[in-house]
Amino acid sequence: MTPFERDPFARFRNATRARIGLGRAGDALPTSAILDFQLAHARARDAVHGQVDFVALAKQLAPMATVRIRSRAKDRTIYLARPDLGRQTNAADLPSSGDRYDIAFIIADGFSASAVEHHAVPLFKACMKRLGAFSVAPVILGEQARVAFGDEAAAAFGAEVAIVLIGERPGLSVPDSLGAYITFRPQSGRRDSERNCISNIHADGLSYEVAADKIVWIVREALRLQLTGVDLKENAEGAIEALPHQGEQSCQILNRRSPRV
Repeated sequence: MTPFERDPFARFRNATRARIGLGRAGDALPTSAILDFQLAHARARDAVHGQVDFVALAKQLAPMATVRIRSRAKDRTIYLARPDLGRQTNAADLPSSGDRYDIAFIIADGFSASAVEHHAVPLFKACMKRLGAFSVAPVILGEQARVAFGDEAAAAFGAEVAIVLIGERPGLSVPDSLGAYITFRPQSGRRDSERNCISNIHADGLSYEVAADKIVWIVREALRLQLTGVDLKENAEGAIEALPHQGEQSCQILNRRSPRV
């Protein structure tokens, strides 16, 4: 009997982290599968309820200056129950300087403290190596923060582009996935459709180098075309052109090797 005949799902498990072909013990799952699921669930809960050590994070970012800004959600319980408060900054924490920058990075805890602690600093450093002469504001450390939190925080620094590095909702296969959200001219009230997102940045997903390439590509095109969001699509092998759309200027990314836009 071949290995495939003994376990027909083996080759599929080698290609995915999904739980498939777990087997059975009587009318239940095998003990090993149950324990694996319980461990994954516990790790996901720990990621959601964990707290980022922002003091240690600031030290890892040195000599880059940092500023810590809280949301209006005073603790984790409120943060999980009131999404609206996690999107708003605590006004008392915002800087009052009149400086302006091309880019503001916001490192926000989001839904996975482990994602931020494992991946945010290496990804930030990979981006900085690629940004060249762009001016970068002090790194904003967002506590109890969601994606839209970055709009108000970056606007306080007069940033043209906000890059939010945030812990994504953990799943049962990856509890420490980091996401990056890029927004041109961040301000309160920006819609999700006005952002670009790069997700699944973790050890078994998108690498720091590849993610940084994608982020910096979007930032450069955002500053050139004065927009982000659904009208700005990544296309590393294609070209970008600004096309008229219903009387307004809209950006479309054209892949010269494919008719699809």
